[in-house]
Amino acid sequence: MSNSRALLIILIVILLFTGLVFKLVDIQIIKSDNYKYYAQKQHTKLEKVKAERGFIFDRNNVLLVYNRNDITYYLDLRMTPDRKKYSLANRFSSVFGKSSSYYSKLIQPNDKTVVIARKVPIEIAQKLKDIKLKSLFTIEEPTRVYQYGSLASHILGYVNSEFVGTNGIDKYYEDVLNGEEGMRLVERDAMGGIITISDTETKTAVPGDNLVLTIDKNYQSILEDELRSGIETYKGQSGTGIIMDPNTGEILALANIADYDPNNYGKYSDYQRKDRAITDTYEPGSTFKTFSLAALLDVGKCKENDLIYVENGKYKFKNTYIRDTHKNTYLTVSGVLEESSNIGIAKLIQKIDNDTYYKYLRGFGFGNYTSITLPGEVTGKLKKPNQWSEYTKTFMSFGYEVSVTPLQLITAYSAVVNGGILFEPHILKYITDKSGNIKSVVPSNPIRRVISEETSKRLTKILHEAVSKGTGSQAESEIISVGGKTGTSQKYIDGNYSKQDYNTSFVGFFPADNPQLVCLVLVNSPQVEKYGGKVAAPIFKKIIERILEIDLKKYQQPERYDGNEILEDQFVTAKLNSTEDNKVMKTKNVQPVKNKFVDAKSNLMPDLKGLSAKDAIVKLSLLGLKYNINGSGVVTSQSIKPGEKINPNHVIKISCSEAIIKGANIY
Repeated sequence: MSNSRALLIILIVILLFTGLVFKLVDIQIIKSDNYKYYAQKQHTKLEKVKAERGFIFDRNNVLLVYNRNDITYYLDLRMTPDRKKYSLANRFSSVFGKSSSYYSKLIQPNDKTVVIARKVPIEIAQKLKDIKLKSLFTIEEPTRVYQYGSLASHILGYVNSEFVGTNGIDKYYEDVLNGEEGMRLVERDAMGGIITISDTETKTAVPGDNLVLTIDKNYQSILEDELRSGIETYKGQSGTGIIMDPNTGEILALANIADYDPNNYGKYSDYQRKDRAITDTYEPGSTFKTFSLAALLDVGKCKENDLIYVENGKYKFKNTYIRDTHKNTYLTVSGVLEESSNIGIAKLIQKIDNDTYYKYLRGFGFGNYTSITLPGEVTGKLKKPNQWSEYTKTFMSFGYEVSVTPLQLITAYSAVVNGGILFEPHILKYITDKSGNIKSVVPSNPIRRVISEETSKRLTKILHEAVSKGTGSQAESEIISVGGKTGTSQKYIDGNYSKQDYNTSFVGFFPADNPQLVCLVLVNSPQVEKYGGKVAAPIFKKIIERILEIDLKKYQQPERYDGNEILEDQFVTAKLNSTEDNKVMKTKNVQPVKNKFVDAKSNLMPDLKGLSAKDAIVKLSLLGLKYNINGSGVVTSQSIKPGEKINPNHVIKISCSEAIIKGANIY
C-alpha cells in the first residue's frame, strides 16, 4: 500500500472520529437538557386514575349495579414475529370461541397496535396469563355490571363506552355516582411496563357515592313477569306498569315491556331503551273519569245517589254522538263510574264551569312535570280553557283531548285515594358513602292538597265498587279488598281514531279501605281483547296477588310507630276553608321543600318544627336518638332545643298536630 493511500485512510478515520466526538459533545453536553426532556416525556406520563363509580341498591339493600375490572388485550404488531401470530390467533380462538381466521385477519397489518379482545373478565383472562410475548400487553378497564340483566333497566339506565351515565338513574345522578378522578406520575419502560410511580405526584381518586332506591327488587320482578306474560297472552305491542306507595310518592317498581339489557345496550333499539312511562303520552280514556268526578264531588255539584238519564247507550251531543258499551236507562253517580258510562260523565261535567274543571286537573298534576329524578320526562298535554272547543270539556271528561304519561296518571290516582294530597313521585331513598354510611335521605314531598279528605274517602269507596260491582270485576281478589278503574281508549293514528288499535289500562289500589299500594297497568294495542277490564285488570290481579304472597301481613295492618301509637296520618292532614267553586287551590301556608336531603352527620339537635311526623322520625333515627311522639301531622314542638349538643342517652319528646298544606294557585 502506498503512503498516500495510507494517509488518506488515516485522515478519513480522524475526520470520522472528530465528527463522532463533536456529535457526542452536542448530545451529552450542549443539547443534553433537551434530549433528557424528550426522554422523560416518552417514559414518564401524568395519568388519570378513574374513581370507582358508586353502586346502586334497592330499598332492601339488594345490590343491583356494581363495577368489575376487566382486561383489554393490545398487540404491537411491529414487535410481533410472523411465526408468533399464527399460534396467538389459535390461542385466542380456543379461549373466546371465535374462528382463528378472525384473529389472523385482525393481526395481519405490521405497522400498528390493535385491540385483540376488549374487557375480558378476570376469570377468563386467567386462561391467557401464561402467554409470554413482550408485544402483547394488557390494560385494566372498568365495566358496569347490571346484576339482574334487564330487570329495572329503564330505572337504572346504563353507562356508555366512556363510563358516563347515559340513561336512567345512572345519568341523572352522574355527579353523585362518578366520584372524583385522581392523578399519578408514572415512569414506563419501552414496552409500556411500569417502572416507578411517584408518591409525591399522586392524588388519590375519591370513589362515588352509592344510591339506595325506593324500588323493591321482588316487586319489580313480579311486575315485569306479569306484564310480559300479559302482553304475550293478549298479543299486545308493548306495555307499561308502575307500582307506587300513595302515601309517600315512593315508586316501588316501574317497567316497560319491551325492555333491554343495560349490559349490552348497543344491541337494542332507541324504542326499547326509552323509558316510556315518562317519555310517551296517551289519551287515558275512562281512567280519567275519576278526576272529573273528583272535581264534581269536591265542589258539591252532585251526590253518589243522584240519578242520571244515560239514554240507553246512545246520546246526541251537539253534532256528534256519545256511546256507552253498556245500554242503561238510568245510573246513579256512583253507577256512572262503576259502569264506566261516557254519557253519564259527559252530562255531569256540564255542571261545573271550565275554569274550575281546569284548575282541578292542573291540581292533579296534568299538563306539568312530576319532577321525577329520571331523564326525559314530558309534560303531556292539557289545553287551557281559552283553547277549548265546544266539545273539549265533554270529551275530556272521559279521557279524550288530553294526553298524560303513565307516571302522571298513577301519581294523580295516589292523590285521589290517600286523602287528597298530591305527592312528588321519587325513586331515590337515600345516598351512602362507600362504607355504607348514610349521607343524605330523600324525604317525601307533599306538593298540594287537591281534594278534601272527605271527597277522597267518597271516591275511594266508589272505586272499590267499580271493582266489586262494575267493569273492574276481573281485578277483584279473594285475598284483599281492591279498588280501581278501567280504561279503554282508541289510539289516534295518522289523523284519525283507529277502530283496531286501543290503549287498555287499569289503575287499582289495595286495601280498599286504607290504600297502601297503587298499581297501573297499560297495554298497547292488544289483539285478543280491547277493553281494560278484560286485559289490564286481570294482569293487575296477578301482580297484586303475587305481592301479597310475600307481603300479606304488611298490608293487613297499618304501620305502627314507637310500639304504641298508630300514626293515623303519617304525613299530612290538611283542611281547607273555601267556597265550593274555588276549593281546590285555596290552600294556606304551603311551605315548599327547600332541601330534599337531610344531613345525617351533625352532632347537634336539628330543628324539627314543620317536618312531617315520618320525616322527623327518619331524621331522629339517623342520629341514633330515642323519641316519643304525641299527636299526628307535623311537628309543632320538641323537648331538646335546636342547636343543642346531642346526647345519645336522651329521649326527645316531640308534639305533632294537624297541618294545613299550602300550594300555588295553578292556572
